[in-house]
Formats: sequence, structure tokens, C-alpha cells
Amino acid sequence: MNLIIETPRLILRPFEKSDAEALFDMDKNPNVHKYLWLKPVESINEVYDYIEMVQKQYTERGIGRFSTLLKETGELIGWTGIKFVNDHIENGNTNFYDYGYRLNEKFWNKGYATEATKAWFDYGFNEMKIETLHAYTHAENGTSNHILEKNGMKFMEEYTAEDGINWKWWQLENLTYNNKSQNP
Repeated sequence: MNLIIETPRLILRPFEKSDAEALFDMDKNPNVHKYLWLKPVESINEVYDYIEMVQKQYTERGIGRFSTLLKETGELIGWTGIKFVNDHIENGNTNFYDYGYRLNEKFWNKGYATEATKAWFDYGFNEMKIETLHAYTHAENGTSNHILEKNGMKFMEEYTAEDGINWKWWQLENLTYNNKSQNP
């Protein structure tokens, strides 16, 4: 996959094996996993497996999470992006587009997640022509819930997953697409 998306401060590009060290640094941090099942990675091999899985998603589904880098320094700050979920059921749903992100703690509270979110929503709706984009967040993750809401996502419902954790289900409709389909 050769797609690259640029924002004023960020470069969003497909995962490369060379991203493993920076992703491992992020994903071994327990604070990063506070709202992610409390299971930080323990080995860089887990990161290599994740990169390989996402690269397979690019081929099979045409999209997946992307490495997110600072333009100014080239430093990898985490990942952001859209993926097509067809490998499990979430809140009774499968075969849907999901938006998500994860940033290294040292890059929190700098507006990077919001900047990447805007770029991905624009790409998803205008280039991919996605009708509806979803996201799900830990119910207590106030920062992520706020970022989704301020970027236009609508909170749909709270649900309890099989593991007993409460999640929030979010949705954003492609108004351009939906207006065209309603007014041919």
C-alpha cells in the first residue's frame, strides 16, 4: 500500500517493519493500555506480529491502521486510522469501518489525535466513500470520547462486552453520500 496522508504536523503512512521499536516503546507502557484491556506488550515479537497482521489487512481489506509520524522530526508517535472489521463481532456488529488511534504517552495532549482524526474522517468519507464510520472506546476514557465527539461522532450507546468491560459505541454518517442517495 503506498497511500500517504499529510496534515499540517503529521505524516500518516502504512506500517513498516522498521516501526517496531517505536511501537514497542509505546505498547509496553501500562498507561497506554489503561483503557485497552490492561495488557501491555511484553515482547517486540508481538509488535512484529501486529505489523504483519496490519499489512495483511492492507492487502485483504484495502485499509488498516497507519504509522503516525511528526513531520518536523520523522519520529513515530503512534498509529491512527481506519480499518474494516470483519474478523469479530463488536456490540452486535461486524463488517463495518472502525476508526481508532493509539499514541505514545509522551505525545498526549498536544492535539495530534484530533489532527489525525480530522484527516482520517476526510479521507474515509471523501476518498473511500464510506457511508458510516464507527468507533468504540472504553466508557471511562474521557479523552478519547471527547476527541471523537468534537470531531462529529455521535454517541450511540454504552454496552458491556463479554469480558464485563463497558464501552461506548460511536457513529458518524457520511452526509455527502447519504444526501446523494436520498436526492438522486
